Amino acid sequence: MRRSVGSNDRMRGEDSTMEQRLSLVTLGIRDLERAIAFYRALGWEPHPSSVAGEVAFYQTGGIVVALWSRDALSADSGVSDGGGWGGITLAHNVATTAEVDGILVAAAAAGGRIARRAAPTEWGGYSGVFVDLDGHPWEIAVNPGWSLEADGTTRLG
Repeated sequence: MRRSVGSNDRMRGEDSTMEQRLSLVTLGIRDLERAIAFYRALGWEPHPSSVAGEVAFYQTGGIVVALWSRDALSADSGVSDGGGWGGITLAHNVATTAEVDGILVAAAAAGGRIARRAAPTEWGGYSGVFVDLDGHPWEIAVNPGWSLEADGTTRLG
């Protein structure tokens, strides 16, 4: 039987398990100011802890999103950047289909590419996808099987 381990025990290195949570998503970008302007057009404002000309941080509910040099991120992560899609799609859940449509319109107006127009889904929701200026796909979705809390937290079923 595994004992319950508190966060203080984890900090002391007494447990080697990884908690089931995500803390940070870093998007590798080519031009920081251009990326900040794109996300600002969607209503996002960098956190004051951002470092001008280097990295922009966004508090997004319980997860932080960062915009950082694609080259620096590749080197820091120990991977080779082939310049293509990295096998990850980000998602932003909203409460209404009108919100999905509005966000896609705003993304396109800011220079993003609509990869999939919004439409009803086979799983009973409604979603569409835009691709930001650096090639990161974002699904904007209403999922009737998940709840969206006041603080932005998405809860499964």
